[in-house]
Amino acid sequence: MEERNKATTDREVYLTYTFNAPREMVFKAWTDPKQLVKWFAPHNCTISYKQLDIRKGGTYLSCINNPQYGDCWCKGVYKEVIFPELIEFTMVVSDEHGNTVDPVRAGMDPDWPIETLVSIAFSEHDGKTTIVLRQTVSQQLATKTGAYPSWIQMLERLETEL
Repeated sequence: MEERNKATTDREVYLTYTFNAPREMVFKAWTDPKQLVKWFAPHNCTISYKQLDIRKGGTYLSCINNPQYGDCWCKGVYKEVIFPELIEFTMVVSDEHGNTVDPVRAGMDPDWPIETLVSIAFSEHDGKTTIVLRQTVSQQLATKTGAYPSWIQMLERLETEL
């Protein structure tokens, strides 16, 4: 179940989603590589990792394969991983070698930033887990480019996995 806070959408993606699962289980789905590859991509897409080290200071290099649009490479650094409360990581547009790429050269909207910060906070109430996801890009731009609907689709896939 997704919810929006319109007050923040002009400067960031903000959404909440509630899962019928305990917080530790939901958090593990975000930090276990075997689980991440099952859901951390929009519908009809897959994700693979060349590198994945989920801990504070750890890095990743991932590729979402979209049958319609091709490969989308991304790299980043985990800024915080606090079990089972918080995960923060950067998302940087890159190539398959981990080199930073200008979003326009990667076929993205010219207003898309080279780097964003994603924060996921986890809370539990009555055996259900609510996450609050924020990303440092305007929700309007994220909706226009498909990034915002992609987050929702990924969370729907996670819900199915749980």
